[in-house]
Amino acid sequence: MKDLKKWLVSVLAFVTIFGLVACSSDNGGSNSTEEDDTLKIGISLPSATHGWMGALIDSAEKQAKALKDSDDIEYVMTNAADPNKQANDVDDLIAQDVDVIVMLPIESAALSPVGQKIKDAGIPLVIVDRELENDAATVVVKGDNEGIGVNAGKYFVEKLNGKGKVVEITGPPSSVTEQRGAGFKEAMESSDIEVIASQSGDFSTEKSLEVMQNILQANPQIDAVFTQDDGMALGVIQAIKEAGRTDIQFVTGAGGGKAVFEDIQADGLISATFLYSPTMVEDAVKIAGDIAKGNDPAESMVVKEATQVTKDNAEEFYDPDSKF
Repeated sequence: MKDLKKWLVSVLAFVTIFGLVACSSDNGGSNSTEEDDTLKIGISLPSATHGWMGALIDSAEKQAKALKDSDDIEYVMTNAADPNKQANDVDDLIAQDVDVIVMLPIESAALSPVGQKIKDAGIPLVIVDRELENDAATVVVKGDNEGIGVNAGKYFVEKLNGKGKVVEITGPPSSVTEQRGAGFKEAMESSDIEVIASQSGDFSTEKSLEVMQNILQANPQIDAVFTQDDGMALGVIQAIKEAGRTDIQFVTGAGGGKAVFEDIQADGLISATFLYSPTMVEDAVKIAGDIAKGNDPAESMVVKEATQVTKDNAEEFYDPDSKF
């Protein structure tokens, strides 16, 4: 009888230990493996301070959700109002050990060290829109910023017959601003067109309205205005209308916003814009997803064409349901 009891105790002890091991394996071990296998993309973007950026943020989240549904790739999205906040956001993404980071730098110079930090952490980096001042990016996805400036400059030379006084409303310090401005001036070098004022409108309709009001007061004769962004173009034409100025022949924008297309089609003061679609971020998120899955990117630079849009072809690009 004693031997039978000892045998039963041994069997029960074995079953209990086996059960505990099995439970441990089913719970902790399984979850740990799942966590290790889960792919995650970090997305660091500026805040939606204007329509173009708002549309870009929507496009990024839409594409990230599509990747989650199709490939089970998780994502973390952050938005920052200034470079310091964006730098902190990126630190958090690095700490979360994301597999790839997609970043639209608020300012090129300020965020270049942050890009280097990402590279040093061994995390691939996909840059959107505004380039860094170093080689930290794995892939850059952008519109043709220089092409926007060049195409605008050629348009000004043609429309003004090679002479006149013009104003340039720029964006904040970044590769976008520098490239658009350089292309614009380069295209007008051989003409007699003079840029009599060049000031930043911070890619803001409200700021551009204020800046243009001051420029109008200081300059009694202006023939045309080149703005580096459609939202800024709307602020500029508001200032011109409020001042009752009739000397300004036309204004151009950049981006491809719905309100600008409508003004072009209605023969308003905005006569042309140059495409720079916020949907470019969808390409960036798709590329990030491929990299996260272990695929090498097909190219390190993706450039979207800066198509000129005037009344002749505005209907082709106009989307009444667009958020931008």
